[in-house]
Amino acid sequence: MNNGPVVVAFCCNYCSYEAADRAGSAKKNYPENLRIIRVPCSGRVEPEFIVKAFENGADGVMILGCHPGSCHFKTGNHKAYRRYLLLKEILRAAGIDEERVKLDWVGASEDDKLVRVSTEFVEKIRELDTGGG
Repeated sequence: MNNGPVVVAFCCNYCSYEAADRAGSAKKNYPENLRIIRVPCSGRVEPEFIVKAFENGADGVMILGCHPGSCHFKTGNHKAYRRYLLLKEILRAAGIDEERVKLDWVGASEDDKLVRVSTEFVEKIRELDTGGG
C-alpha cells in the first residue's frame, strides 16, 4: 500500500488518456497514487473540478491535454490554458499553493512523457508535503 500523495489527473480522451492507456498496456511504471479521470477535452475541465478534487482529498491535480494545434476540438487546449491561469488566481485566494496544480501537453503516442511528468509531479507534491519544497 502506498502512503504517498494522491494526485488527480484530468486527461484528454484523445491524447493524454490514450498515452496513459499505452503506458499501462506496455506495463510502464507510473505512480500508483495517480488517479486518472478521462475528460472529452482539457478545455472542458472547469476550475470547480480542481477545487472539488482538493476538497475530496487530492494533494495535487494535473490537467493533461493535446499539444497546441493538435486539439480534436481545435481550441480546447487554448481554453484549458486560459482557465489554468484563472485557476491559479482562485487557488491563491483559497490559500492553496498553486504549485499543486500542473498543466501539460501529452500526445497520444507520448506514453514515456506521461510517465515522466506524472512521476515528477508526484515527487514535487511529496516534497511540498514534507516541507522540502
